Amino acid sequence: MEISAFWVVGICFLLVDHGVHASHNTNRNLQATYQPYRTAYHFQPPKNWMNDPNGPMYHKGLYHLFYQYNPYGAVWGNITWAHSVSYDLVNWVHIDHAISPSQPSDINGCWSGSTTILPGEKPTILYTGIGTKNRQVQNLAMPKNLSDPLLREWIKSPYNPLMTPIDGIDPDFFRDPTTAWQGPDKIWRVIVGSQINGHGTAILYRSKDFVNWTRSDNPLHSSVKTEMWECPDFFPVGISSTNGVDTSSQDKYTKHVLKASFNHHDYYILGSYMPEKDKFSVETDFMDSTGMDLRYDYGKFYASKTFFDSAMKRRILWGWINESDSESDDIKKGWSGLQSGRLKKSRNYGPRTVSFHAKKLKSGSTIEVPGITASQADVEVSFELLNLEEAELMDPSWTDPQLLCSQKKASVRGKLGPFGLLVFATKDLTEQTAIYFRIFRRKDKYIVLMCSDQSRSSVREGLDKTTYGAFIDMDPRHENITLRSLIDHSIVESFGGEGRACITARVYPKLAIHKQAYLFAFNHGTSHVKISRLNAWTMENAQIVSTKKRRKPHV
Repeated sequence: MEISAFWVVGICFLLVDHGVHASHNTNRNLQATYQPYRTAYHFQPPKNWMNDPNGPMYHKGLYHLFYQYNPYGAVWGNITWAHSVSYDLVNWVHIDHAISPSQPSDINGCWSGSTTILPGEKPTILYTGIGTKNRQVQNLAMPKNLSDPLLREWIKSPYNPLMTPIDGIDPDFFRDPTTAWQGPDKIWRVIVGSQINGHGTAILYRSKDFVNWTRSDNPLHSSVKTEMWECPDFFPVGISSTNGVDTSSQDKYTKHVLKASFNHHDYYILGSYMPEKDKFSVETDFMDSTGMDLRYDYGKFYASKTFFDSAMKRRILWGWINESDSESDDIKKGWSGLQSGRLKKSRNYGPRTVSFHAKKLKSGSTIEVPGITASQADVEVSFELLNLEEAELMDPSWTDPQLLCSQKKASVRGKLGPFGLLVFATKDLTEQTAIYFRIFRRKDKYIVLMCSDQSRSSVREGLDKTTYGAFIDMDPRHENITLRSLIDHSIVESFGGEGRACITARVYPKLAIHKQAYLFAFNHGTSHVKISRLNAWTMENAQIVSTKKRRKPHV
């Protein structure tokens, strides 16, 4: 069972609000002129380097997002925990950094970690520090003043480090503690990412007081098919409800998700967790299913972190989206990295929308989706297959969807496909990013392939134009094929089959920017398909400000 079948976040929908009317703080017009790749509704700090989301949480009416940040430049280094807050997960206020290198256990960097809210609404941070001996160790920080709703100041525990790399742990592979959870025995558990004997491992620790931690004799889980696990995540999901559940929830109505970041992607597995023995029995292990491995996203998405939103009874996912241009480009832009936050949310449709239904896409046709700002848009489309029996045969050797997409790009005609959307496109299609589907058949089964082809995304040279791909676990005989794409100046996030597969790409068109960007639906297959419905609308700017301007979050 895939996580999207029952997880309320649905890993596949970005929280957006089409009714937001404020803008980014620093000279939005100048940014639009000189920085066509800076986003409008994805989270970014005003400048400099950003990577992993750290310790997102909901606390007393406010959402908090911490993240890895370099205060001094647009490249990795000088890593601190930056801190921003929001009332709605759309509009943000940047406040003072929460954690910076200052003590022997983190003097060489404050790396990734998580927040845990202890009884009494007391948030805590567990994070990895690089100490004076250049070892990775785990540290604790707490708010200085719990009465401050912004939690602007954090103090480090005098007992740091709480966990050190001993008993066979490589000090270079010991990082990124998860949100902790409590068992029925009221003892806290946490896992730390590691690599032992070359195998990815989730080392388990226990504590009665959240200060003194003891390593378990056995890891929560490990794998002989992977190396180092970065940024692990472990949490329950309900199987009989669409609500999210608290991290410490454990009953017969939950399964557990273990996520690990490796091979430049975020992989997850499902299983049953038995807290009495701290045993995690998996249904399908990492890298066991060729071509159908479970990932949050099959494109550019890494080091994700979830948290339980107790106000809305939902679990929210954040992920780091890195750049696809060069380091010198980042320095020139003055920033690097985006955050993507994903969950389901009802929408408020803005005034600039377009919609049509029951439109036939003939073989070889391309039609424009007019009337919206195509560089800053949200589009949903549902395709009905008219001649499914014409699907071409699936070669048994086609087990790697990304390789298959790279061989069968959008320009390669098939029978049922390619059909989908062309985003960040010029009027003459010189530049285009294609998100599309192909349908194959194997005996009486149909295979749906989803691709994101960046090969013609820009006339600029020196960019990463990787083509991504995924197989979608669905039967096109019984449901239409849906696609949702969120487009924001240099990023396109695409969700196929109601979110069963997600592909994120970074795109840097030279020509298809601002008003010169167009959006098209296309069908390059030899068989006709039908658009049963298409809705698209312009996205408004999010408000992202700094406390130095003494402005409050927009509600």
